[in-house]
Amino acid sequence: MDPSALAYLGAGLGTGLVALGTGLGIGRLAGPAMEATARQPEATNDIRTTMIVAAALIEGVALFGLVVAFILTFK
Repeated sequence: MDPSALAYLGAGLGTGLVALGTGLGIGRLAGPAMEATARQPEATNDIRTTMIVAAALIEGVALFGLVVAFILTFK
């Protein structure tokens, strides 16, 4: 098998797993944040701030995975 074909396969699988992990991470973050906001409306600003910081970290990891997939593709 051609080594470049394996690189494309790895890049595709990696991108798919990154997208799946990002979606699951943000979903697991947003659900409890919504529940916490519903239970304590006075803490909405604190909860929102914490949720945005955590979502940014999750997206950063997703972008890192995407960069690695691009490196594998264009190697």
